[in-house]
Amino acid sequence: MGNLIEAIITELSRFVVSTISTFGYTGIFITMAIESACIPLPSEIIMPFSGYLVTTGQFTMLGVTLAGALGNVAGSVVAYYAGVWGGRPFVERYGPYVLVSRKDIEMADRWFAKYGDAAVFFSRMLPVVRTFISLPAGIARVNIYRFMLYTFLGALPWCYLLAYIGVKMGEQWEHLRDYFHQFDIVIGVCLALAVGYFLWSHWPRRRITPEL
Repeated sequence: MGNLIEAIITELSRFVVSTISTFGYTGIFITMAIESACIPLPSEIIMPFSGYLVTTGQFTMLGVTLAGALGNVAGSVVAYYAGVWGGRPFVERYGPYVLVSRKDIEMADRWFAKYGDAAVFFSRMLPVVRTFISLPAGIARVNIYRFMLYTFLGALPWCYLLAYIGVKMGEQWEHLRDYFHQFDIVIGVCLALAVGYFLWSHWPRRRITPEL
């Protein structure tokens, strides 16, 4: 399993390096848009490599940060509208078959209504979570303009930080992927536990009726 994960990360790194090397700032925009459209293309590879290219004079810090943040917004909007147009009707119709009830949708609505702006902003700085937050935001129909604004504002420091680390690491930027990958695993395990609890709490239980 470890070798498979390593092979996947290596291929993703090659794709990122090739895309950014070929298309420049547009490549950063494209890859970060993919990452934010619920497709796990790690920004922990994209932005440090972009930061490394800043040291070679090909990019500027302002340019890579803005390209990454704007790509985040573009990809997030795609995932958001997937939630708006397909998410809620799908969940309302087929939710019981995948253990998601109308009550869960209403709870998501209330959660985003209460913490929506803050949830969108801070989730953009969390590995793994940042990739998938847009879909439930769309299902909950968070205001699209505020969603885009807070996505951009939350993505800015994340993109800058990763690019800055790439600048400091220089040609050693690739070593970062191993550290970030371990961090992602920890968050992934926590999410898996949360999903496990969700399934356990929603799984229909047989009612035992006493024999007469």
